[in-house]
Amino acid sequence: MKISAVIFDLDGTILDNEDEYGKAFGEVLKKLGKKPDSAYPHTQGIGVEGNWERLIPKYKIKTEKTIDELAKETQGEYLKLLSEVTLKEGIGEFISDLKDSGILVALATSNTWPTVDKVFKEFGLEGIFSVVTTGEEVTFRKPDSEIFLLTIQKLGVDLKECLVIEDTPAGVEAAHTAGMKVVAIARDKKHAEELKKADLIIFNFLEMSAQKMLELKN
Repeated sequence: MKISAVIFDLDGTILDNEDEYGKAFGEVLKKLGKKPDSAYPHTQGIGVEGNWERLIPKYKIKTEKTIDELAKETQGEYLKLLSEVTLKEGIGEFISDLKDSGILVALATSNTWPTVDKVFKEFGLEGIFSVVTTGEEVTFRKPDSEIFLLTIQKLGVDLKECLVIEDTPAGVEAAHTAGMKVVAIARDKKHAEELKKADLIIFNFLEMSAQKMLELKN
C-alpha cells in the first residue's frame, strides 16, 4: 500500500521545545502566586488553552484572567525563549526525503497560528507543508481525532494512505482513533514508555526514511 502523506505534530515533534514551554507555563504560574510542581507543569499535546483548563483547578488558581488571556501570556513567555528552541535532529533531511519520494507533508498542531507563523519564520519552515491545521480550526483538541480528520480532508487523500508522527500519548490516541498508524518520537526511554501504544518509536529522525515508513505501513 502506498503512502500519500505524512502528518506531523509541531511542538515536541518537529521542535525540541518542551523545556521552553515548561518554563513559560512556570513563569505564568509564578505570576499567579503558584509554585510549579515540576519542570513540566503542563500536559503535552492538548494545547495551551487546554492546559489552563486543567491547571486552574489543579493549583486552585483564583484570577479574573480568562483562559484566552492566560494562554496569550504563556505564548508570550514562550516566544521570549524561541531562540533557545531547536529543530529535532534529522528532521530537515527526513522531510526532504519524503518530498523527493512524492509524499505530501502536512502539519496538525494544537498550537495557534500566530505562534506557528513566528516559528515558521524563525526556522525557515514557510512553504514546507502542503497543508497546515492549527488549534483555532477545531472544536475538540487531541486526544480527539478532529484535527487529523480535518487535515486529511484538506489533503484530499485516503486516510489509509496517511501516517502520523507525534510525541504525546494524546496525539497517538487521536491518530489511532482517526484510523491511522503512528510513529512516536521520544525524548528518552521514560518518555518512550509513555508512547508505547504507537506503532513505532524513534528517538530522532535520522532513524527514519521514506522507505522505512512504507515498511511500517505494510
